Amino acid sequence: MSDSVNRAQDSELSIISAIAASDQDCPVLMMNMNKYKPEAGFPDGNLYESYMGVLADLLRQVGAKILWRSASYGQPVGDHDIDEILAVWFPSHQAWLNLSNLPDATDNLRLSKLSVQSAVIHRCDGKATFD
Repeated sequence: MSDSVNRAQDSELSIISAIAASDQDCPVLMMNMNKYKPEAGFPDGNLYESYMGVLADLLRQVGAKILWRSASYGQPVGDHDIDEILAVWFPSHQAWLNLSNLPDATDNLRLSKLSVQSAVIHRCDGKATFD
């Protein structure tokens, strides 16, 4: 995995940090679109399951949760081949930033580097309703 493929964009991190530091901080939904390395064994390999286990633990620690996740069966439009989409809700932008400061964050990063070939994350309205 190259650094440029999965590295957060500095401009977006600045926006998230500014929101987190303001009185406008609010829930946020992060839509994760992941392509996994073959060695991850998506969807039921040991490496993938270890990665998801550590991630779920970290999310609980910041009050976040995976609302849903689904394998991607194809892409009728566009050119970004992915294996899985995860919708992860965070109670605040600060909670998302806090993930990297948790004790198990190093293990999560290690497992991510071993598992994820590429990732795209879209920041969305965490107060949106799904009716």
